[in-house]
Parts: sequence; structure tokens; C-alpha cells
Amino acid sequence: MNRSLFWTTFATVFLAEVGDKTQLAAMTATVRSGQIWTVFLAASAALVCATAIGVAVGGVLFKYIPEAAIKWVAGVAFIAVGLWVLIKG
Repeated sequence: MNRSLFWTTFATVFLAEVGDKTQLAAMTATVRSGQIWTVFLAASAALVCATAIGVAVGGVLFKYIPEAAIKWVAGVAFIAVGLWVLIKG
């Protein structure tokens, strides 16, 4: 295992997830239900599944589409979602 890649990926994903909608949803579910371990396990499983999809799709996309094109599409998508959130509230 490449330790540098592991820690770089861990730090990047961790920082991207802290304070985002996923964490807020987990906090809300915990407060409403009081079921800390159930929410923790469900949220963890969901993140593992979402990450598996991302890794699988990324592995396929990078075989056929240049990295620069994927970065541009991802950047435009993030801007579009940001604008949509601002407009729709």
C-alpha cells in the first residue's frame, strides 16, 4: 500500500466531508433518534458505498477520458450546484 497516497486521500476526503450536508444529516438523525451507533453504522456504510461507486467510475473514466476534461466537468458541476443552492435556497 502506498502510505503517502493513503494519507493524502484520507486528508482530502476528511476535509471535504467535515461540515458538509452528510455530516449535518448524521447529526440531525442522531439528535432526533438518540441512536448514536445505528446512525454511525448507517452513515459509515453509506459513505463506503458512495466511495466505492466513485472509485469504480473513476477507474473506468480515466481509461477513456483525459484527466483535464474530467477536472473541467467536475469544476463546472460544482459551480452549477453552488449556483443552484444559492438561487433555490
